[in-house]
Amino acid sequence: MKSTKGLLQEISISYKLAEGQDKKKVVTNSLDAYEQMIKFFDKDTITCQEQIVVMYLNRANNPIGVIPLFKGGISSSVVDIKLIISIALKSLASGIVVSHNHPSGNLKASSADLLITNKLKDACQLLELSLFDHLIVAPDGNYLSFADEGML
Repeated sequence: MKSTKGLLQEISISYKLAEGQDKKKVVTNSLDAYEQMIKFFDKDTITCQEQIVVMYLNRANNPIGVIPLFKGGISSSVVDIKLIISIALKSLASGIVVSHNHPSGNLKASSADLLITNKLKDACQLLELSLFDHLIVAPDGNYLSFADEGML
């Protein structure tokens, strides 16, 4: 029997299309990103719990995958930049779109939203990844795009 002492566990990523997800769809703007990502928010808790969903893109801006990565409380959620980046590297992504909801429906970016976006943007630049956008989603279907608003 082989000894596994001292070996590290491998990260495993699986790919599966969500119902209605079009893997061939190119993400060229915030609406394209929103339409792909909104399907991954938990509709039962979108009005009461912050959720962070991340989409990974290839060089042609086709979605590689979308993952609901973090859930938080009523007004905040932990965002682990190392985990977001590690999945991007493991999946050989070239771009990232981050989205989270504001259960209140208020689409104004908080200082915490701006801080984490800037930290993620810096980490992406270091590794030659593109932070394509950060979307704030409201339960009523509206959204704010950091890219569209010039905040990236």
